Amino acid sequence: MALNDSHESRSPAFNGNPDPAAEEEINLLELVGVLVRRKMMIIRITAAAALAAVIYSLTMPNIYSATARLLPPQKEGGGGLSALLGQAGGLAGLAGVSGLGGSSDLYLGILKSRSVADAVIKKLNLKAEFKAKTDDAARLTLAQVVKTQAGKDGIITITADSKKPEMAARLANTMVQELQNRSVQLNLTKAGTERQFLEKRLEVVKADLKQAEEALKAFSIKNKTLKVDAQASATIEGIARLKAEIVSKEVQLSALRSHQTDESPEVKALQAALTRLRSQVGTMAGGGSSGDPIPTVGSVPGLGLDYARLLRELKTQEAIFEQLTRQYEVVKLTEAKDSSTIQVLDDAVVPAKKSKPKRSLVVILATVTAFFCSVMVAFVQEYLAKMNPEDRALLDQIRSGLFRFRRETP
Repeated sequence: MALNDSHESRSPAFNGNPDPAAEEEINLLELVGVLVRRKMMIIRITAAAALAAVIYSLTMPNIYSATARLLPPQKEGGGGLSALLGQAGGLAGLAGVSGLGGSSDLYLGILKSRSVADAVIKKLNLKAEFKAKTDDAARLTLAQVVKTQAGKDGIITITADSKKPEMAARLANTMVQELQNRSVQLNLTKAGTERQFLEKRLEVVKADLKQAEEALKAFSIKNKTLKVDAQASATIEGIARLKAEIVSKEVQLSALRSHQTDESPEVKALQAALTRLRSQVGTMAGGGSSGDPIPTVGSVPGLGLDYARLLRELKTQEAIFEQLTRQYEVVKLTEAKDSSTIQVLDDAVVPAKKSKPKRSLVVILATVTAFFCSVMVAFVQEYLAKMNPEDRALLDQIRSGLFRFRRETP
């Protein structure tokens, strides 16, 4: 009998510690019981939400999306116009023949600019289409209905949304046209500035070339005809080419400094190149090392030295004039171009099917959300129904305090 008493005192039922598994099973059944008892409320809320979602989705207007795809300018290959640019010297990269260049982000920035937005709004009369009272409101709406992005392959995608399929296609294509117009305008402005700069430089070079020709002519007449040897002539030709390259890079540096600072990597690279070229000219023009394969001009004696210097100046001015003239022609060619370097891969076409709203998804999400909310309401109601008197009194006190606060609030 004592053993039985001891066994009973150790069992969970007698020591007040129920089995956790049994307690969990009871609680789970109670939860299911709450749902069963209040199933009609859950069904009504869920059905009402589903019906409201269906009605709301049917009232939502259809939105159509049209997409255009662009390919920004790529680096020039080894033939065609790039070959001409290679012959034009250091300034060819500034001539703008290859367009603005840069990454796709540059063209995305142009697409999002105010100038492009205003041009599109004016061309399509979007202020009336969007029912916008101000220009800022029209730009804001345009930014919301037109989305631009660049893929990893560099291709730019322009997607326009509208309630009208035709308007969606027109909007995307007009964005493409205005991007092309703006890029052409920027290229021509850049080329025009460079053309004016080269024109002024060519005038100076022409005067220097004429002066060098006259000086050499006068020297030859006074001292009869002189002729330097082949090695000195080669040195003169080399110096002339180096000086022409120096002038070309100086022009390039001046053009870069018009829109970049001295801290720019391109400016620093040009400055280093100029320093190197000037050092080479100094070495060739004044006593190079005895191991040089071509003797320097300083080794030509007597009148031949004076004649060599005059000839060197003439050859230098001729080389500079020839190189700047080629660059000037390239810039004029760029300025005469009236087409954009942006390639249109796909024009936007009138969409046949709507892109949104996805009505079935709206109904499903609303129904699922309403179901879980109604389940939470059922548990709250069950808790309130089984609340002990002390908690109910506290709840009534909270309610009265809230009502009193509402009445006192003006």
